[in-house]
Amino acid sequence: MSVPLPGSFTYHAIDADGVTIHCAVGGDGPPVLLLHGYPQTHLIWHHVAPVLAARHTVVLADLRGYGDSAKPAPGAGQPEYAKRAMARDQLLVMRALGFDRFGVAGHDRGGRVGHRLALDAPGAVSALAVLDIVPTRHAFEHAGKEFGLGYFHWFFLAAGNGIPEHLIGADPEFWITARMNARHHGGTPFDPAAVAEYVRCFSDPAAVAASCAGYRAAAGVDLEHDEADAGRLIAAPLLALWGEHSFVGRSYDVLDVWRGYASDVRGRALPGDHYLPEERPELVAAALGEFFAGRR
Repeated sequence: MSVPLPGSFTYHAIDADGVTIHCAVGGDGPPVLLLHGYPQTHLIWHHVAPVLAARHTVVLADLRGYGDSAKPAPGAGQPEYAKRAMARDQLLVMRALGFDRFGVAGHDRGGRVGHRLALDAPGAVSALAVLDIVPTRHAFEHAGKEFGLGYFHWFFLAAGNGIPEHLIGADPEFWITARMNARHHGGTPFDPAAVAEYVRCFSDPAAVAASCAGYRAAAGVDLEHDEADAGRLIAAPLLALWGEHSFVGRSYDVLDVWRGYASDVRGRALPGDHYLPEERPELVAAALGEFFAGRR
């Protein structure tokens, strides 16, 4: 089937120190890296990327374990799916494409990878945009009943003994569409071609195992890395966007939280729920275009 990206974007398979990362590149100008979240692929940006490509070189990458990127078998402790490892993949991808300094925008898991990338390679990240998240460490430290009910998948996917892998693997299409439809509030409908691609990619048992490993890492090794960096602020300017109807929008003072993790924070709520690049693409593209304008 055809994917909903214009032909001006070209696809690449880039070796990031032994891990093949699948990405699309288009446009011209200062580089911007776009990172997706769970359970999608780079195609979550299919409305936004062509708009940004009018003034930027846009790189849309599948995170390791997702889409058509490599899916290393998870080991004990899930170090293969630590955000540090995933961030390094993307740094190597951008270097391979000739970019030593670039902007980053990440939704959901991709925002957490971007957060770690900005901490681990501050000289590479000129600006960071995070969509509908607060930092992982803050979320776990302030988790209660509402978090457990609203974000139950954090705990379900981190469960052991193969439980989430088995249950999701029995009907991945139901799991994906149920999660996405439950977190959509008006706006642009999901593109059926993009959803079909999410289902295709997530029907691979290795993708399910990798994504579960990523959530286990978030509750384990990622927290260890975050604790080691407690009090250290992101140096790059940070834009936070969130859905006014999302759990994040309802539960946190998003800008105040991020000011505990970054030195230069701005942002706002958008009318929508969690999947803002698909639900409110015109607003996301405008906000990112303004934020990244002139940054090198």
